[in-house]
Amino acid sequence: MKSVYLIICICFLYACQEKQITNPKDYNQYLEETSLENKDLTTQHLQFWNTRIKQDSIQIIALGKSAQVYTTLFENTGAIESLKKAEIALQKAADNAHISKDGYLRALAKNLISQHRFKEAATALQKAQFFSPNKLETHYMQFDVAMELGNYKAAETYLYLITDYSNFNYLIRLAKWKDYKGNLDATIHNMERAKAIAEYSNNEKLKLWTYTNLGDYYGHAGRIKDAYNYYLKSLAIDPGNAYAKKGIAWITYSHEKNPTEALRILDIIQKQHQSPDYYLLKAEIAEYQNDYTAKNEYLNQYFEEIKKPAYGDMYNMHTVEVLVSEKKAYDTALAIAQKEVTNRPTPLSYDLLAYVYYQKGDYKKALDIANTYVIDKTFEPVAQYHLAEIYKANELYNQVISIKRELKDASYELGPLTANVLKDL
Repeated sequence: MKSVYLIICICFLYACQEKQITNPKDYNQYLEETSLENKDLTTQHLQFWNTRIKQDSIQIIALGKSAQVYTTLFENTGAIESLKKAEIALQKAADNAHISKDGYLRALAKNLISQHRFKEAATALQKAQFFSPNKLETHYMQFDVAMELGNYKAAETYLYLITDYSNFNYLIRLAKWKDYKGNLDATIHNMERAKAIAEYSNNEKLKLWTYTNLGDYYGHAGRIKDAYNYYLKSLAIDPGNAYAKKGIAWITYSHEKNPTEALRILDIIQKQHQSPDYYLLKAEIAEYQNDYTAKNEYLNQYFEEIKKPAYGDMYNMHTVEVLVSEKKAYDTALAIAQKEVTNRPTPLSYDLLAYVYYQKGDYKKALDIANTYVIDKTFEPVAQYHLAEIYKANELYNQVISIKRELKDASYELGPLTANVLKDL
């Protein structure tokens, strides 16, 4: 009996070690206010270039530099007003430039992509192509926008046009294409090849981009330790990177079931970086803690934040989820979901529309939409979970069992709350 007890204890300790991946000693240094000096320097650059822009001027270089600084401010702080100011400067530069006009149009398109204004971004890129045909930089972004708009045939054409297995920009887009196809192994393989190029060139910006994306993909693959290490590598390059910090917060919550530490990290992030979706994650964590007062407070803060007109349609998908799941505001949610399908007709947008109809009790309509636009067109776990609920409501129990089998390893990505609901389907 002593031997059995000892074996049980050893197995328990081993399981705990496997579960515990993060260590605050690894990342606490990055949670400090380390970016104030950078913010001050960015502000000084902004003041310098803005003094060179007079009212109604067409000083193209100053406009472009000002836009770059506003974009950096948005990336560092999440302040949506900075992104909008960058758009104004870029639009003015693109309208008046005679040299490198395509470059300003691509910069404008990138800004519009950040605002989820994908159709406008596509128009800007068409203009860029007109002024500079067959420019690879334009084709890269045309692929990106085509993917965001669900125009996968066009995306495949652009991918063919930019094919170069030694090129970083091609490999990261090939990885995105493989992810869309549901081939996670190929996705990671191509991202790792892109990472090798970024490291060989010692380009900090490219390394940061690949490290954060690999952190996400490793998490999807259940390689949580690798995900954690790459978030840390990202922070070693950019200590203020809110995305990597949020990734670590998710690991502490979803994998380690440590909501207190996750909330601590998120609280610190929010002192440095603005983004409404932090409140939604905090609301989920509060529900996991059975603290419904805090949950409702976080949801109210989210809705208060997205009232800012500058956000436009950026948070439509998040908002629909909350409206149907928490507020039971089905008609409002339906109107937003239909708008999102118009703006961005992807399988995920249609999944959201189907889910609204499911929540409204129109199970047949939900199934029709899912059958036409979602099934076999996206492999995202959340969409698969929605499909399982829709199948169950339509008494298609074999399909529910099949999806539950497919999602058995997706509990980390779905989060503890959704994973528990999935078990009961």
